[in-house]
Amino acid sequence: MAQGRPIYKYEPNNSNPDKAIGILLPFNKAADGRNDQQNYSSGSVGGGGVFDSSYSTEEQSISNLRNLLLTIKGERVMQPTFGTEIRASLFEPNTIELKETLDLSLREDIGKWLPYIKIDTIDIVSNINQYSISIRINYRVSEHGANRVIIILANENEILVESVPGELELQQVGSF
Repeated sequence: MAQGRPIYKYEPNNSNPDKAIGILLPFNKAADGRNDQQNYSSGSVGGGGVFDSSYSTEEQSISNLRNLLLTIKGERVMQPTFGTEIRASLFEPNTIELKETLDLSLREDIGKWLPYIKIDTIDIVSNINQYSISIRINYRVSEHGANRVIIILANENEILVESVPGELELQQVGSF
């Protein structure tokens, strides 16, 4: 087995709401309620940042997971293994093996890049007529964290990732 990258442990920062610890995705979301033109043309006004910031370890962890899921393997410069195979799996034959391979790939990618995210279940529903995949990942940010759900809707044009509070049953209701 190849030697992996080192893993460091940081103490969670959930007690200091005044200290930003990261930047949330997407970057085009205006910080401090400003519109896009005010946000980018005025820089840091009144001590606020240009981008929306996270103020807890859990909030930043969720943003990191969204970043990983939205990145296609090979897309990131100098880190060709960062990302997922969601986009590549859209045009593969719709078989049980595809779902098993995608499930295993997601677990490996999240385990490698975000080892503090603990996956409970992954549900995959594919629509062969629309070349789309719906994925529901039920996870926790730590061993003792609250259950969270993230939904991924992928088609040939885009990948949408949305966090959902609590546990939900994934049911196909249509296509996009």
